[in-house]
Amino acid sequence: MTTASTASGGTSRSALRVGPRSAVTLAAASFVGALMFIWPLLLTPSQEADRVDPPFVFLVLMPVVIVVVLVELTEGGMDSRALAMLGVLTAINGALRTLGAGTSGVELVFFLLVLAGRVFGPGFGFALGCTSLFASALLTGAVGPWLPFQMMCAAWIGMAAGLLPRRVSGRWEIAMLVVYGVVVAYVFGMLMNLWSWPFLLGAEISGQGERTLAFDPGASLRENLQSFGLYTLATSTATWDTGRAITNALAIVVLGPAVLATLRRAARRARHLPA
Repeated sequence: MTTASTASGGTSRSALRVGPRSAVTLAAASFVGALMFIWPLLLTPSQEADRVDPPFVFLVLMPVVIVVVLVELTEGGMDSRALAMLGVLTAINGALRTLGAGTSGVELVFFLLVLAGRVFGPGFGFALGCTSLFASALLTGAVGPWLPFQMMCAAWIGMAAGLLPRRVSGRWEIAMLVVYGVVVAYVFGMLMNLWSWPFLLGAEISGQGERTLAFDPGASLRENLQSFGLYTLATSTATWDTGRAITNALAIVVLGPAVLATLRRAARRARHLPA
């Protein structure tokens, strides 16, 4: 178990150790996962292309990438205490998502993910992001081809929360987590829009008809970025994403101090129990 400074001035141990090999696996998987989101922006413009075949292989590859990372992280790095904590927080997060189920962006699943990643570290945050979205999808019936991509986004959110500066404490820590919660709310919406954009709107052919917000394989990177920016602004930024950002901010401000204290107390007690 690795040791890191906490915001409260003591020390905490990462619930899931990330060794050098695990860190490399995590970085490589994140890179591959990022490519699966941004592939439409990487295509070479071609005025002769008459259609684009969406890379459905990504729908199979993304779950494989996630499983590989989780196996690597948990192999020898997660004891029974960390596994129990992961199970409890996954169950709580799954139940929290059913309270809003994404209605108008009201999603409580992310605030606990941010706080748990903050306390237990990036490896645990990555695992909790995956398991939380999977469990909540089963509870809400929101299982579909988008689920692995939601899991990867949530995993990144939990992981990055564990990488935030550890020396920040008190009100400054809450302020930092509020800002982080707001930012990731918009990033989550943007990434999910980027994944679904070519599938939902199809491929628009350059030089034919009026320009729309659809993905255009024959357009330049700048033109597709402009189209995507307008698309995500029109579909979620001002509505779903803003609702998610407000929910995250309010939950962290109101419940954050108490939840952080509870999680840190649980982490301290777990260290004194036999593995």
